[in-house]
Amino acid sequence: MATKIFVNLPVKNLDQSVAFFTKLGFTFNPQFTDEKATCMVVGDDNYVMLLVEPFFQSFTKKELNNTSTTAETIIALTADNRQQVDELADKAIAAGATTYAEPIDQGFMYSRSFQDLDGHHWEFFYMDPKAVEPQ
Repeated sequence: MATKIFVNLPVKNLDQSVAFFTKLGFTFNPQFTDEKATCMVVGDDNYVMLLVEPFFQSFTKKELNNTSTTAETIIALTADNRQQVDELADKAIAAGATTYAEPIDQGFMYSRSFQDLDGHHWEFFYMDPKAVEPQ
């Protein structure tokens, strides 16, 4: 079954977040963008909705977590190869992200992680297709 995924993330400053993710090469769907939110296109049928905190809060009765002390999720995105992992992570750091951990090299899989401007934990990773057995 093909399903679209929309990850919703609260952000403090939408314009700054859009500028940050644009530097990483992401695009945005203007049809779902206004002063409260934007739809970041991650890939075919994969999107991240960046919602200003008060707007995000209107969708939940729970408190927003403090990303400096708690984890909500790790958003992991694939890259085509190890070099692209490094290029994307380096772009994120240059755009204002903070390194979350040292690169992880497991031979068949390589990843780098960072926290975006709002402290959300992201990873870019490459996994050798030969390491994944067909189901």
